[in-house]
Amino acid sequence: MKEPKETLKRTIGLWGLSANIVNSVLGAGIFVIPAIVAAGLGSASIFAYLFCGILVALVMLCFAEVGSKITHPGGAYAYIEESFGKAAGFVTAVLFVISANSGDAAVANALVDIVGSFFPLFQHKAVKILFFFLLFSGLAYINIKGVKEGIRFVMTITLMKTIPLLAIVLIGFKDIDINNLYWEQIPSVKELGEISLILFFAFQGAETGLSISGEVKNPQKTIPKAIFISVLGVLTLYILLQTVSQGILGSSLATFKENPLGETAKFIFGPVGLTLITIGAGVSMFGLLSSDIFSLPRVLYSAARDGVIPIEKLAAVHKKFLTPHFAIIVYAVVGFLFASSGSFRQLAILSSSATLTVYLGVALAVIKLRWNKTGASGNETFKIPGGYTVPVLAVIIILYFLSNLAKNEMITAVISIAVLLVVFFIIQLLGNKQRKTRS
Repeated sequence: MKEPKETLKRTIGLWGLSANIVNSVLGAGIFVIPAIVAAGLGSASIFAYLFCGILVALVMLCFAEVGSKITHPGGAYAYIEESFGKAAGFVTAVLFVISANSGDAAVANALVDIVGSFFPLFQHKAVKILFFFLLFSGLAYINIKGVKEGIRFVMTITLMKTIPLLAIVLIGFKDIDINNLYWEQIPSVKELGEISLILFFAFQGAETGLSISGEVKNPQKTIPKAIFISVLGVLTLYILLQTVSQGILGSSLATFKENPLGETAKFIFGPVGLTLITIGAGVSMFGLLSSDIFSLPRVLYSAARDGVIPIEKLAAVHKKFLTPHFAIIVYAVVGFLFASSGSFRQLAILSSSATLTVYLGVALAVIKLRWNKTGASGNETFKIPGGYTVPVLAVIIILYFLSNLAKNEMITAVISIAVLLVVFFIIQLLGNKQRKTRS
């Protein structure tokens, strides 16, 4: 594989990578999760968090092992492409970026709706489009300017979005009514499975945060540690927020479907609490967008550099800032177009199944790399204890999750993957003909 003349700088440390992963996970979902889980399991919600936490930990352990062996940019794309070839890499890169772009478009629309609730001017279509343009172009500019500027901005936003949530946990404990936490019954396996499927999507995003692995210092050690810190931190925060919300609002928690944490904050701090959390939700959504525009262009960059996506410009690195500037611009433009058109409902369906498919590919990559004994080697690489137990369990669990998708989601996913494979082989065929013509 031919490397580009310019290389991305490894300047991101443990806390920078950890912040990027946390920022990628903590999006809009955290602000609605407590009501969804309470509606399904009531005061026994903690079982779902622990169950889902175990499942996510298995998947992230797979990311940690393969991420310590394959350390160049691209995250999950790089892991799957190097393990299974360019066809699998092409499908992963396209699905990964499209699903992320559609998700970013949805978050951008939710963000402008929050701004519009304070300033009605932003409810007008033209103003919304201008807002989207400034949002995506501004974040693109910050991330083109340099990795240090981008990761510093991500760390700042991560801190800003986490403080209000920690305030609810730390100050809200005094208002908990212990009777609201009494377990009336232990949920069945079926109930746990249904709610955990929802929670699984709430934990999505760590794979996006790992897309910057090619710019991480000492990746063999940093990547596994960052995954452990971020996933454990998010899981702990989720459980504490659920406990405080359930303990304060009791059975009424399930009725506040749009903004359960806002209602919890309102009880703790008064009317200002609702405003505080609403603003926090806006900052959280903005933070998610900043993290995605920082991370996801690296997938496009890596796919183009590897020749998987035949657009050489996407593999370009800025001579001054040493960032994949063209990939960042393309990603931001597509995000702006999706957000402005609002026509991403079908892409949202694709997004849910695509993420699980990527997870499946990473778990299988661990098995493949172990079997072939490929990737980086030495004492610094991370290896999951227990032989093949963890990756095999991860594969089984992911397949179980995929089996719970709606029929139309499964059909959409299968057709999309088939179409992408056809497109890839057409591109390869045309490329081979051009090379023969030139020779």
